[in-house]
Amino acid sequence: MTTAPTIELRSFTDLGAARGDLLDVYAEVRAPLLHLPNYAVTSFGERLDRHGHEAGFQAVLAYADGLPVGYAYANRIEHGDRYWQRTTPTPGEEYTARPAAALKEIGVSPTWRGTGTARRIHDALLHGRDEEYVTLMVNAAAGDGKVHALYTSWGYEDLGHSQPSPASPVLTVMIRRSH
Repeated sequence: MTTAPTIELRSFTDLGAARGDLLDVYAEVRAPLLHLPNYAVTSFGERLDRHGHEAGFQAVLAYADGLPVGYAYANRIEHGDRYWQRTTPTPGEEYTARPAAALKEIGVSPTWRGTGTARRIHDALLHGRDEEYVTLMVNAAAGDGKVHALYTSWGYEDLGHSQPSPASPVLTVMIRRSH
């Protein structure tokens, strides 16, 4: 019988306490893409700093032997938030009328992929949040479509498309109930 690898999940609501580890594990997770402007560590750091000061910020990091091996972070978005304004077609009121959790980033080090670590981080991030829905954006081409398929298997459904910045590819916006 196989057991899930031993990881420690730590939750943070203060960006300062987690920022260094988030940058380190991001650089490992996104290593093949770091040459692209949207994926550069400096670009991620700028987004992280902005998101880390928005309402409802929370990060969950997974550690193995004291080193970060995965992460996710989210914040709360309100009705009229630019997240919704950039989504086409315009999402229905059932999703946007109340605050929602926006999963901004999730990633797992290559050696930890396929171990269930991403799902454990995801579920720990959503545990205890009070938003009815959680939304995320995914590059449909990521992993030759495997990342989108993974989110679908977690209960997410396609909602529309968004291009958060000129340097970003067009992303698929997905949504599901938080719990």
